Amino acid sequence: MATKPRQFNELHRKNMESAVHLAQTSIENLQAIVAIQMKVANMLFQANVDNANAIASAEDPQQAVTLRTQFTKKTMQTMIDAAREIAEIGNDSRMEFSRLLVEQLAGGSNEMMASFKTFFGTLPSQNSGFVEAMQQAMNQTNMALNQLTDPATRSNQA
Repeated sequence: MATKPRQFNELHRKNMESAVHLAQTSIENLQAIVAIQMKVANMLFQANVDNANAIASAEDPQQAVTLRTQFTKKTMQTMIDAAREIAEIGNDSRMEFSRLLVEQLAGGSNEMMASFKTFFGTLPSQNSGFVEAMQQAMNQTNMALNQLTDPATRSNQA
């Protein structure tokens, strides 16, 4: 009986470690996104100042239009690059969350099966069919989770 509180404490510790890891990852991702936004804001501000000065010193309207078009293209490319960086951060975060979820569920199901086996092993009339059915259900659940997360992992590694 003394092992059950220890098992519960160990499970709780693992869950807390996972929660802390997830929170830390979220904070790091938020900091990275804010850094990207600050970098882009500074770049665009400086580009706007430079563009305004260039347009003000343009010798004819055609040159002003050309400068404005070039500025617009550069601004769009900067925004696309920033969006791509932010999307990569989001994608990496999603992959880490999926990995953590699969890890938690797989570990939890193994611990749950061990508990079931221990519990049913102590009963006078062992019902091995029930334990086997539970094991199959958990194996199928793990396989389904792997099928959901593996394609995303493979597409991101390509």
